[in-house]
Amino acid sequence: MNHSTHPPISHRKAKPPPRNAWLMHYLYLLFSSLGLIVRTPLPSLMTAAVIGIALALPTGLYLLLENVQQVSSGWGGAAQISLFIKQEIDNKQVHALADQLYQHPDISSVQVITPTEALEEYRTLSGFGESLDALEHNPLPAVLVIQPITNEEITTQNLLNSLKQLREVEVAQFDMLWLKRLLAMMEIVRRGVLILAILLALAVLLVIGNTIRLAIYNRRDEIEIYKLVGATDAFIRRPFLFTGFWYGLFGGFIAWLFVNTSFWFLQGPVKQLTTLYYSQFELLTLNVLSSSMLLLSGASLGLAGAWLAVGRHLREIQPR
Repeated sequence: MNHSTHPPISHRKAKPPPRNAWLMHYLYLLFSSLGLIVRTPLPSLMTAAVIGIALALPTGLYLLLENVQQVSSGWGGAAQISLFIKQEIDNKQVHALADQLYQHPDISSVQVITPTEALEEYRTLSGFGESLDALEHNPLPAVLVIQPITNEEITTQNLLNSLKQLREVEVAQFDMLWLKRLLAMMEIVRRGVLILAILLALAVLLVIGNTIRLAIYNRRDEIEIYKLVGATDAFIRRPFLFTGFWYGLFGGFIAWLFVNTSFWFLQGPVKQLTTLYYSQFELLTLNVLSSSMLLLSGASLGLAGAWLAVGRHLREIQPR
């Protein structure tokens, strides 16, 4: 009995896709969306410029506040009270008053600045040495610089009120009061900048959303065909998300250029002003971290705006 022989049936498994296939797909979408933007340079540049201006405004204001904060931090963080002594009080009485005040429970230290020392300090800092030599007598009074034991506003104010009552004192001045007012105003401005940043971020979302909406409208027929052959919304959404990413990234880069150019333009006058005040202040600009945050914020807003726009308009497009 002859048995016919059949070739063995081989059971082969389907070859799995390469592990980096998804990476290649995403890279293709990333650079193809960039190519679409490059093909319309003028409209794309105008859209990115609008985004850049919206990002540059709060960033520049934030940097200005940081510079003011840096300057004010160099003016001392401890409250001091300056007592300007009457002209008729001699140095012996001034030192006796200083010893008396040092025993006060709310005072940690007392520094005596005599009229001679005050004049020499003013001569050094003001640059009016020759003019001061023409004075017949020293017009500056003795000064007691008092350091309160605490910086609490109520305690310091009570101490100031009591020192004003001393018969030797012509004027009692709280040296940190103006700085506290400045810091309070800066806090108001900082919150205003935060509100402005939120409003402009919403404006960026609207700009990106409108741009993506137009792109979806121009490719409506293509999207309908994709849906007819079974493409998912996630597949159709990806190119538009990358388009929003590029717009946001380019907008962040334009904002970076605007801010750095503006502060570079201010660097010279600020340097001249600080030199007149014998200061080594350097204008703060965008460093690596803040620049990265600006670019990341632009790209994130671009992605968010594209996601909102695509999610809404894709649902409205159905195959006919």
